[in-house]
Amino acid sequence: MKKLLPLLLLGLLACGLLPTPQPAPTPTAAATLVPTASVPDAALGSAKNPLILALAPSARPTTNVISAGTVLKSQLEKSTGYKIIVVAPPSESELVNAFADGNAHIGVLSPFGYLMANNAGKADAAFARQRDGDIFYGAQFIVQSEAGFTSYFNSVKNENTVDASVALAQFNDKKPCWADELSPSGYVVPLGLLGEADVKMREPAFVSGHPTVVRAVYAQGICDFGATYVDARTYPGLEDEFPDVLKKVIVVWRIPPIIPYETLVFAHGMTIDTRRALERAFVDTMSTPGGKSAMQVLYGFDAMQIVQDGQYDEFRKAVKASELNLGDLVK
Repeated sequence: MKKLLPLLLLGLLACGLLPTPQPAPTPTAAATLVPTASVPDAALGSAKNPLILALAPSARPTTNVISAGTVLKSQLEKSTGYKIIVVAPPSESELVNAFADGNAHIGVLSPFGYLMANNAGKADAAFARQRDGDIFYGAQFIVQSEAGFTSYFNSVKNENTVDASVALAQFNDKKPCWADELSPSGYVVPLGLLGEADVKMREPAFVSGHPTVVRAVYAQGICDFGATYVDARTYPGLEDEFPDVLKKVIVVWRIPPIIPYETLVFAHGMTIDTRRALERAFVDTMSTPGGKSAMQVLYGFDAMQIVQDGQYDEFRKAVKASELNLGDLVK
């Protein structure tokens, strides 16, 4: 695995502060830049075995991100008393590997990255990103209203009227439009539910985006049905483009809110005391303007709440039923 670049080195690179030709550093100085140069038998969070905080994956973090990482590190250290170093993984797959190899203890993962790390027993959920008060969201199957399908979604009561197996059976031998190959709501989870319902479909069309799925279903001839987040039909500009889109494109069935946003995870195997100290530290951090700003810059978190791994079970089940390789969904 490629070693994760420490924040100090990244700061110099991003700011253009690396001096021109300098003597090579001594082995001792270089070792201080390698997160794995810790003493495994020392207590986690001590100076000899510091906790490793990973920034969001990026090949070249900006100066704003580096500054925010410094702020978050300082606040967490002050709150917990632990020694923390900051690293920047070049990709999410490298970050997942880092949790497996002991080169990361705290970080934020995408829904698929979380599943990959958690399924391997290397990371546990700590906090879920919250949007509009929710930590999970749903999806929907849509069709053209004149295409001959039956809707089993009551828009007045905002509820499905039959089980998925009944509603989705009508998509047998039909062609789907998917948003893209990495979309949880526009491909992976809907595919999983169709798999659970034993629906056999024709070759799909990947149309690059949820609004494009709506357009394709509206136009007909490209696919028979599609899947989007709730509710992609109201995407800005679509109703200007198609004033009757809500009448022409209808919901057949809605997937309940089982899809998570990003998850802040801790390395598996932390003591309960370490985990609780970090949980308190993140709660305290989010309560301060500087800490909240750092979390926004680093991970896009405006709000979050404590979450347990069991809350992801329905999502985990749907992704497994899709029969897709998790490694292909984590870049």
